[in-house]
Amino acid sequence: MHTLLLLPALRALHGGLGIPASYGQERGLTLQPEATELVGVGLDIMGREQKLTANTAIAWEMLRKTAAAEGIELQLVSGFRSIENQTSIIRRKLAKGQPIQDILKSSAAPGYSEHHTGRAIDVTTPGSVPLEEVFEGTTAYAWLRREAENFGFRMSYPRDNPHGVVFEPWHWLHSG
Repeated sequence: MHTLLLLPALRALHGGLGIPASYGQERGLTLQPEATELVGVGLDIMGREQKLTANTAIAWEMLRKTAAAEGIELQLVSGFRSIENQTSIIRRKLAKGQPIQDILKSSAAPGYSEHHTGRAIDVTTPGSVPLEEVFEGTTAYAWLRREAENFGFRMSYPRDNPHGVVFEPWHWLHSG
């Protein structure tokens, strides 16, 4: 179901999580539609099956194989994520005592995650801690900075981005 159709339910969900109604507007973020047509792209580093849109899956495979041919191993950490999954992530962090304002610096509110589209990937490389800024110091990150655009990927959350999201050198969005 398209995210925009869920707007009243999404507002209620946000209210229950303590996410301000002004979140999207204040952060300059737009609601992201949930992909409905996805293809499997194999297992992530945790052994979970991941899915992406067909075009993104093709681009990811080409990106990964080209990097491998140049001696760079890219590993998938995350692909498509439903609104329900995003909500579970936030609830787990809240249960650990993290304040919602801190959570929203590194996890998008349900409905706003680019992962909903099936076009966002989180990546890592062997020897790097997944989903941590230290990925910036890897040869894989340097390679992505040079080459990802050639495959239709761009980094969504560079350092000092206007959305109030922490620097995420591991998060890349495909153009479609």
